[in-house]
Amino acid sequence: MTRIFSGIKPTGHLTLGNYLGAVRQWVEVDQHKADALFCVVDLHALTVDHDPARVRRLSRQAATLLLAAGLEPARCTVFVQSHVDEHTRLSYLLECTASDGEMRRMIQYKEKSARERAAGGGVRLSLLTYPVLMAADILAYSADEVPVGDDQAQHVELTRDLAVRFNQRYGHTFTVPKAVVPSVAARIMDLQDPTSKMGKSHAETAGIVYLLDEPDVARKKIMRAVTDSGSEVVYDREAQPGVANLLEILASCTGGTPAELAGTYASYGALKRDTAEAVLELLRPVRERHAELCADPGYVDAVLREGAVRARELARPTVDAAYAAIGLLPPA
Repeated sequence: MTRIFSGIKPTGHLTLGNYLGAVRQWVEVDQHKADALFCVVDLHALTVDHDPARVRRLSRQAATLLLAAGLEPARCTVFVQSHVDEHTRLSYLLECTASDGEMRRMIQYKEKSARERAAGGGVRLSLLTYPVLMAADILAYSADEVPVGDDQAQHVELTRDLAVRFNQRYGHTFTVPKAVVPSVAARIMDLQDPTSKMGKSHAETAGIVYLLDEPDVARKKIMRAVTDSGSEVVYDREAQPGVANLLEILASCTGGTPAELAGTYASYGALKRDTAEAVLELLRPVRERHAELCADPGYVDAVLREGAVRARELARPTVDAAYAAIGLLPPA
């Protein structure tokens, strides 16, 4: 059976973009068709300045929301990255396989390091090397496929390069994975800046619908979404990015296509109202199930504990083989 690995970073509250671009695909498709592992990649949240208590809180919230969205522990493995030591064990071996130039060419490193410097902060070494940790996340489990947004595809290409290089130098050890980018709603944009991704760690939140937003709050954000000059509802990402974003959100919620939906609206106001109602109805069961799980923290703890045990059992043989292949002396 195909093995899938994907993760979500607890750097902010999960958004509608996270749900439509990734989590729903995990729930409706990936956990049913493959041996699937889904991870809260909390170590990746440490690459920038952070509040430790907030990282812990968001890590638990992310895990709870994944379960609330419909991931079933009987079908897939849900766990927290830092609970499985094999991730960091393998990461160092891959740092010894990667080059400095490869790391500095990563687009996200260039963008994030520039923001850190502009804000007057220092750039942590882990921000440069975290794509190697991401590669370790994937390669430790011999994953065949990695569902990612298109902004992460470059990191999966790096993972493939490192796997091939390691195998060539030290003998076949790793499965070479491929990125799988969802064809629909892979990149939901900010409602106030439809040229930018709806990101969970953005400082400005007016254009971001969070999964746990109160209904009135989410509705207000959608009704205040930036549209475009003119009044005709047309699906054109280049000329009308704001309208196109609303149409893509509505299509993702209702199952239609953006172009077809555009022809059914005579005004932006009607489009916004229907989009808001569709989003609220989509998120209602997730919010309700999240509340139930928060009232039963022991269940979430048990899922994460059992998930870590299974993840460790899957990863350890591959990581041990990598240690032997690269030339490290086994423990006595």
